[in-house]
Parts: sequence; structure tokens; C-alpha cells
Amino acid sequence: MRLNKKIAIVTGGGSGIGRAAAVRFAKEGATVAVADINSIMGEETVSLIKEVGGEAIFVKTDVADSEQIKQLIQITSNTFGGLHIMFNNAGIGNSEVRSVDLAEEEWDRVVDINLKGVFLGIKYAVPEISKSGGGSIINTSSLLGLKGQKYMSAYNASKAGVVVLTKNAALEYGKYNIRVNAIAPGVIDTKIIENWKQNERKWPIISRANALGRIGTPDEVANAVLFLASDEASFITGTTLSVDGGGLTY
Repeated sequence: MRLNKKIAIVTGGGSGIGRAAAVRFAKEGATVAVADINSIMGEETVSLIKEVGGEAIFVKTDVADSEQIKQLIQITSNTFGGLHIMFNNAGIGNSEVRSVDLAEEEWDRVVDINLKGVFLGIKYAVPEISKSGGGSIINTSSLLGLKGQKYMSAYNASKAGVVVLTKNAALEYGKYNIRVNAIAPGVIDTKIIENWKQNERKWPIISRANALGRIGTPDEVANAVLFLASDEASFITGTTLSVDGGGLTY
């Protein structure tokens, strides 16, 4: 097993990429703390993990709240005896409007969850991972954090920030045997793209706008996350891995 006896936290673990990664971690031997703002979805992920013979707990968490992040990490460490893997995955989109029409309050919320949430996850996970002898932090950026897209200003900016924050943390914490990387998913079949699917004009274009001509699945992204979390990526840090079917080059 690639994560045997490892202890992991997955934020946004109630659905989509987070759920797929949490279940995959468990199948590979990790004990998992599933964090999500949605208790029902988070508990469902825990149940899925237990169905495959894994061990997991759910901790309701708003990743934009530092006290809740601290509590998440403390509960995980106290329950399982440490921390080796932190997957800062929780994120939201924004209303598809011009930048000048985006409400300031919505900008703040998107940046708080997508970027500040990653910052807080790094800030409070590093001491615990260090005490456990080192490990891996993986942050979720996006294809749109690398190339941008109109009408998605808050999302674009927050996800671009994750890329450079990842590099910064990799430089700071490599000496503690902590690797910090990011993933940049393209169009993945999760709830964040539901509105796009309803657009009969745009969806046929969006759904094929990459080299492979299709959208990805959460499991395909989870494969990449697993790799970065595992010792197979022992000499990889500070990088952002595109998991986009070639969307960045399209």
C-alpha cells in the first residue's frame, strides 16, 4: 500500500475530487480525516471509506475560519496520533459576471475559501507534519489559475495565488522534510460545473476544449493527488501538476 500507516486530512472531502481522494487514500492504507462544510456529504464519504475497510472520521470545517482549521488538525492528531498528508482541496466558484459587476462580498468569500483556506491549512498543518517526521501537502489550484478565463475573476485570482503560495511553502518547509505541491485540474465532472452543463450553447465547446476531447473524472484527479502524497514523489516539491487532459496547451 502506497500510504500505509499514513495519516491524512482532506478538506472539501464531502464530494468531487475531495471525496475521490479521501477514498483513494484509505484504499492505499491511510487513515483519513474528512473535512467539509456539509456534514451530510462528509459523513457519506466516511461511510464509503469504511465500506472499503478504511478508517476515517468527519470534522465539520469552514476552511476560511482559522479556529476551525486548528481544531480540525488537533482532532486529527489526537485521534490518529499525528499527521503526514494535508490535501487543501476545498474551493468554490464565483458568479460568471464581469469583474466590475462582481460583488465585493462574493470576491472576499471566494478568496477566503480558495486561497486563505489553503494558507491556513499550510500554516497549521506544518507543525504537526513536522512532528510526524515530514510528509506532503497538496493544494488544489485550477487550469483557470494558470490561464485565466473571462467572467471568473475571483476564482482565477484565488487559484493563481495557490500556485505561488505552493512554491513559497515548498521553499520554506523543505528543510523539515515537507513537500508542498499543487494540482491544477481542468474541467472535471463535479458539482462546480453543473451550471456549465445546463448551457446548451457553451457545454459542447467547454466539454471538449482539451487535447483529449473530454472532461475528466474525480478519480483521475485523485490518482495524481495520490502520487504527490506518496513516496513515489519524494523528489518533487514546489510544482503544480496539470490534470486537465491537455487543456493548458489547447
